[in-house]
Amino acid sequence: MRTIKGPSLHLAQFSGDQPPFDTLATLAAWAAERGFAALQIPAWDGRLFDLWKAAESDTYCDEVAGTVAEYGLVISELTTHLLGQLVAVHPAYDLMCDAFAPEVVRGDGAARSEWAGQQLRLAARASRRLGLSRMGTFSGSFAWPYVFPFPQRPEGLIEAAFDELARRWRPLLDVCDAQGVDLCFEIHPSEDLHDGATFEMLLERVGAHPRCRILFDPSHFVLQQLKYLDFIDIYHERIGMFHVKDAEFNPTGRQGIYGGYQSWVDRAGRFRSLGDGQVDFKSIFSKLTQYDFSGWATLEWECCLKDQDDGAREGAAFIRDHIIPVTDKVFDDFAGAPLERARIDALLGIA
Repeated sequence: MRTIKGPSLHLAQFSGDQPPFDTLATLAAWAAERGFAALQIPAWDGRLFDLWKAAESDTYCDEVAGTVAEYGLVISELTTHLLGQLVAVHPAYDLMCDAFAPEVVRGDGAARSEWAGQQLRLAARASRRLGLSRMGTFSGSFAWPYVFPFPQRPEGLIEAAFDELARRWRPLLDVCDAQGVDLCFEIHPSEDLHDGATFEMLLERVGAHPRCRILFDPSHFVLQQLKYLDFIDIYHERIGMFHVKDAEFNPTGRQGIYGGYQSWVDRAGRFRSLGDGQVDFKSIFSKLTQYDFSGWATLEWECCLKDQDDGAREGAAFIRDHIIPVTDKVFDDFAGAPLERARIDALLGIA
C-alpha cells in the first residue's frame, strides 16, 4: 500500500481576472499559504497556462514547474474538462458549449470537435513534458437529453451514441498511451459517462483501453444517489484521479434528484465545502488506501454557502487529516512464531 498524496487544489474554480487569482504565480502563493502541496491546472485557462507552449517546449514546462516550486508546490495533474466536453456535444447544447471554444469554430460542431481533439492531444504532450502521468477530462454527451426513457427511446439510440463516443475518444486514448498518460473521465451528471454502467459501455467499445480511467468525485454520487463505496470496490483498478468534494442530498415533498430547476442553494442536492456535507470521507480514504491508490487527493471547491477562502483553507486541513500514512508493520507480528514445515504439517494433522 501507498500513502495517498495531497492536498492538491484544482484551480478551475479559483482562477479569475483579479489578483491573486489571475496568474499562476500569485495563485500558487495563495494556495501555499492555505496549506496545499500541489496544484491541479486547468489546461484551457490561458491566464494560468499556455497549452501550446507546454506541448512544444521543455523550457516552458520547466518554467511552469519552477514557478510553483518557488512556493513549495508541485503540479499534480492537468485537467481538460471543458475541452473534453466539446469532443461530443448534442445539438441541444450547441450554443452553450460554443462559449468554451474560440470564435473561429463556433457554430460548426464538426470543427469545434476537431479543435477540442487537437487541444487534448496538446494536453497529453504537455503532461508528458511536465512529468505527469494522469489527466482529467469530461466525456461530453450525445445521449444525455434522453437520460429519462420517456418518450420511449428508439431502439438502437443509446448504442449509436456510445458507438460514436468511442469512435471519437479511441484515437485520443491512443495519443495518451503514446505519451504515457492515463485519461481519467470524471463520472458526472450531464456527461454520457455519469455512472458505472455508462463507463462500462464506453470501456467495452474502446477494447478495455489501458488508458481509459476514472476521475472519482463522490459528490456526484450523492446527487445521483449512487453507492460511492461500492463503486470503489467495483472500479478501483480504473480509478486514477480523486476529487475531494462534499455534497448533501435532502429530498423533500417538492423535489428530489432533478432539483426542480432551482438554483444551487435551493436544490435538494447541492455541493458543500469539505466537512459540511454528507460524504463519508473516512471510509473513502480507507478504501482507496486499501486498494493502493497512488494518486493525489485534490480539493475541488464548489459550495453555494461558504466563502471560497474559508473553503480552501479548511479543505486543505480536511484532506491532510484524512490521508492515512500507511504502516510498514503488521500489528500482530509480536504474537507470531515461525515454524518449520514439519510442525506446520503437525498443526494441520497432515501425515
